[in-house]
Amino acid sequence: MAKTITFIGNGNMALAIAQGLKHNYEIEVVGRTPENLKKFEKALGKSIQKHALKDFDISGKTVIFGVKPQNLAEVSAQLQGSAEAFYSILAGTTLQNLKNAIEAKNYARAMPNMAASVQKSMTTLTGDVALQEEAVTIFSAIGKAHWLGSEKEIDVATALAGSGPAYLALIAEALTDGAVNQGLKRVDAMAIMRGLFDGFGTLIQEQHPALLKDAVMSPGGTTAAGYAALETGNVRNACIQAIAKANERAKALS
Repeated sequence: MAKTITFIGNGNMALAIAQGLKHNYEIEVVGRTPENLKKFEKALGKSIQKHALKDFDISGKTVIFGVKPQNLAEVSAQLQGSAEAFYSILAGTTLQNLKNAIEAKNYARAMPNMAASVQKSMTTLTGDVALQEEAVTIFSAIGKAHWLGSEKEIDVATALAGSGPAYLALIAEALTDGAVNQGLKRVDAMAIMRGLFDGFGTLIQEQHPALLKDAVMSPGGTTAAGYAALETGNVRNACIQAIAKANERAKALS
């Protein structure tokens, strides 16, 4: 019999994770209203076990906790028992805060990103080492999963992987605007940009960014001219500062 994963919270990220897990696990979802649970089940396309939140017993369960961070105290007060494994996807909520609120044998934090919806998330994980192997297995169902040694590291990783799609979206839009500015039709520029990112996503898995850049940049060529413009615009430092500011914010939320 397949292992059951219990989701507390039925938001978009919980649904994305459940989509990745539904083929290998039984799915159990705990929510506030029957209507939302039925919507979750329909969107998932698989029958699930549905439960009301009030007085739900988590004893012995493997839980993925996905409510809004500000609702931690309210929701945890309605849970009974002690979970076997407790995975939190709450941004800015420390392991200690989780341990103070909810009973469990072992705890871990998981930080997926929006690409979970297409099973391409880069999920970073940390917590009790006893959960490391299981955590990587579970969250690899929605993309790539990487275990980190501390919460300090997961805050930095959240700034990179969690916020990164927004930064790459800015780059994608800006490059497209540049092509339109030079005379390319918007629809053509968008199609080419999407192809660029698709191919780059594969290349970067195999090559260091510096080597990839050097392979494209011919002496005195078009790439060198454009790259010099990026350096003049301080793009490299702006990216470094983006990670620093996001990390500062993550620590402040904690």
